[in-house]
Amino acid sequence: MHRLVAAVAALCVGPLATGCGGESRAADSADVLLQPLAARGPDPFTASTASAPAPFAPPPVAPAPKSPAGGGTSLRTMLGSTPGLYGGVQETASCDVEALVRHLGADGADGADKNKNKNKNKVRAFAEGAGIDQEDIAPFLRGLTPVVLRADTRITGYGFRDGEAAAFQAVLQAGTAVLVDEYGAPRVRCAGGNPLKPPMAVKRPVVIEGAAWSGHRSDRVVVIKPATQVVNNLVIVNIADSTWIERPTGTDGEEDARPAVLPPVDPDEVFSDLTRTESSGAMQGDASVPATGPDGPPAPQPPPQQAPAPQAPAPQPDQPQPDQPLPDQPLPDQPLPDDPGAVPPADFPYEPPQDEVEPLPADPPVPDLEPQAPVDPDPVPPAAAAGGPDGFQG
Repeated sequence: MHRLVAAVAALCVGPLATGCGGESRAADSADVLLQPLAARGPDPFTASTASAPAPFAPPPVAPAPKSPAGGGTSLRTMLGSTPGLYGGVQETASCDVEALVRHLGADGADGADKNKNKNKNKVRAFAEGAGIDQEDIAPFLRGLTPVVLRADTRITGYGFRDGEAAAFQAVLQAGTAVLVDEYGAPRVRCAGGNPLKPPMAVKRPVVIEGAAWSGHRSDRVVVIKPATQVVNNLVIVNIADSTWIERPTGTDGEEDARPAVLPPVDPDEVFSDLTRTESSGAMQGDASVPATGPDGPPAPQPPPQQAPAPQAPAPQPDQPQPDQPLPDQPLPDQPLPDDPGAVPPADFPYEPPQDEVEPLPADPPVPDLEPQAPVDPDPVPPAAAAGGPDGFQG
């Protein structure tokens, strides 16, 4: 049956906020606890609600690159929506959510129990560690999805100590049963009922606490970053036979199915390809990372800004510009236009001058005339002939 997801109000905004269940103390501490997959760990909230772990062989994990700033390695960050990030068994829950609700007394079932005050403190501390309101604990837990980690994972955990939520940095072993939210982020460790959040930066050299398990390497630890959008179906790996499972978020596995479209990667190669790393951050020593990811659902991302449309060029005035010569004057350093050896300006295509010879005019054609009879000249009077050209006699 699909569990309903209730909206919860976050009490602590930033991962380094003070006054939120000891988060500032965790930021100042350099201790990082190694937590084996079945151990309840220090200061558990509840008895273990994790199912008996199935035989599990973690996939190979490529080592993270060295930090560009030096002094350590970089922890790989992977989105919670990455196919194959988590594992599970077909139609089997890795955590008993209803038992966890009962252990916390989050549904008010323990009534007049003699430990009523202690349970009230535990409920309040759990809500502080999870960043939710107390009345939302039961629907919050029922909206989570049980899975198992497939790689050693760095987190911020919360223990129940002296009636308060005490934060600590830890690495959870691959195979640990956890509950993840609709963004694919781990929120509860089932072996001890501890609330989980993204890791916080450790500003001093890291001090590792606890015995390392076989195969643990600090440069093969991953950080899980909440997805930027709600994940309706988690694509996980069946740890029994290395096949793909599509598990709707908020279900216990009863609605598991084979994905309609298989991921373009082999289940055993999810962590061996560094190109699947979402981002990375520098760490000190073995396990120091920047605080990435929100405490609850991530804030919506603003839409990308579009580049402004190009502006049309402003019309140019009809007057010559101050630094340009007048139109009726030759340009400086250029030969006059009537110079036979003139070379055009550089911004015009240059063609060398060619010698041209002006052709001689052709003889006019002689019109064809019809033959005519000769005409006698006009007779000259005798007086004119004797007086010269103008007929004057002295």
